[in-house]
Amino acid sequence: MANVSDGIRVEIYDQEYHMRGELDPEYIRTLAQFLDAKMRSIAERTHTVDSLRVAVLAALNIADEYHQLKAKYEVATKRVDEKVGEYSEVLDRVLKQAV
Repeated sequence: MANVSDGIRVEIYDQEYHMRGELDPEYIRTLAQFLDAKMRSIAERTHTVDSLRVAVLAALNIADEYHQLKAKYEVATKRVDEKVGEYSEVLDRVLKQAV
């Protein structure tokens, strides 16, 4: 995976891709390595050799992981918001008593 003058070159599942954009090249390499590993893992588990099928299964797997993490994040954010509200009420009571 070498840099090219107009972007970066990465290899995913034995295919070379030339990427351009404003993302950090090291970040792009990290994403490419993640996807490559995901595709190889799926191909190994499903004994599938069709790269398009492996790519679609990898995309579904990553989408599932994303939605699970998003749901956990939303639950955690809701809990934090509830706690902030509780602490705000307690602080308001304390401040009212101090006046």
